[in-house]
Amino acid sequence: MERKLENFIHLLPQLILGVCFVILLTYAIFCIVLYFIQHKYIFFPSRVIEKTPSVYNVPFEDVWLSVKTKKNRNERIHGWWMDNPNSDGKVLLYLHGNALNISANIFAATGYYKAGFSVFLIDYRGFGQSEGRFPNESRVYEDATIAWNYLVRQRKVHPSQIYIYGHSLGGAIAIDLAVKRPEAAGLIVESTFTSVRNVIAARKLFPIFPVNLILKERFDSIQKVPQLKVPILIIHGTEDATVPAFMGQTLYTVAPQPKELILVAGADHNNVGEIAPSQYIKAVQSFLQVVQKQAQATLH
Repeated sequence: MERKLENFIHLLPQLILGVCFVILLTYAIFCIVLYFIQHKYIFFPSRVIEKTPSVYNVPFEDVWLSVKTKKNRNERIHGWWMDNPNSDGKVLLYLHGNALNISANIFAATGYYKAGFSVFLIDYRGFGQSEGRFPNESRVYEDATIAWNYLVRQRKVHPSQIYIYGHSLGGAIAIDLAVKRPEAAGLIVESTFTSVRNVIAARKLFPIFPVNLILKERFDSIQKVPQLKVPILIIHGTEDATVPAFMGQTLYTVAPQPKELILVAGADHNNVGEIAPSQYIKAVQSFLQVVQKQAQATLH
């Protein structure tokens, strides 16, 4: 018995090292897996189109846009064009968030139609009827640019008449596009964040992993917003449990003028327009006046 105990004590350091090695190896494997599949934790697309703008008595037409991939294949983006004869030329390019598809965004999109915009609403590749692989950051940026080019080149909409709108993660896509397209009329972002890294930190997700080293789908809006050359309206609900309201306030702080911030008391992540419709509409109308003043100042 004593002999066995001595052998166990002798082997104990090796056993501890072996266990530590297995733990470290398992940890490293998890880090590598997270690095390669992190987009699966960011995007939650659905292929099911549950309803169309006709539910809200808004006329629309299906639009299909071709995207050439790096492998020289053609993939198609699907969208809905809602042509408003009373828009005075104003067009809203609507960029939705990370989940479901355009059919889950009809209430908000048709709200802008009824507020006096023509609206172009697209699904990124991998969402809804749009073709292509599972989405990632670089591809959704590309898809937003394809949508912009469609409006300018095929619809012949002047860039100064295009308002870029984004909800949640779509806000990060909208910010990226607005930085690249300073000739746009203005930018409206709703319930959006400063960066994916900051959302992970605020919600205490993946606490044991080196997020800053692993993260490649960054959507780093806080670094881009100071580069904006267009007016920006930031809308956020004070009770947003998905993206804390302080992130909207932080984006407002670093954004250049002209800028406006609307905090809607009691609103969560997806119901700002429903909680305070009149406040929402007044904010958009006020922002349109800001854009018009900016345009007039530029002309003079």
